[in-house]
Amino acid sequence: MSADESLQRAEELLERLRSKLDELERLADAGDADTAVDELTEIAEIAKEIEGEITRARTRADAPR
Repeated sequence: MSADESLQRAEELLERLRSKLDELERLADAGDADTAVDELTEIAEIAKEIEGEITRARTRADAPR
């Protein structure tokens, strides 16, 4: 996977993160704390995936060719 592909994957994950944040806001407005906690767990996992993709992109971009 190239640096560009890692960045593309990070962007896709970011869109997923935004969707989850919207869902979290909806759940907060509805007072659904249990489901909101589940959403927060998923948000944290997506954030870790984004961080991994960015790290991979940086590593590949800095690698000698």
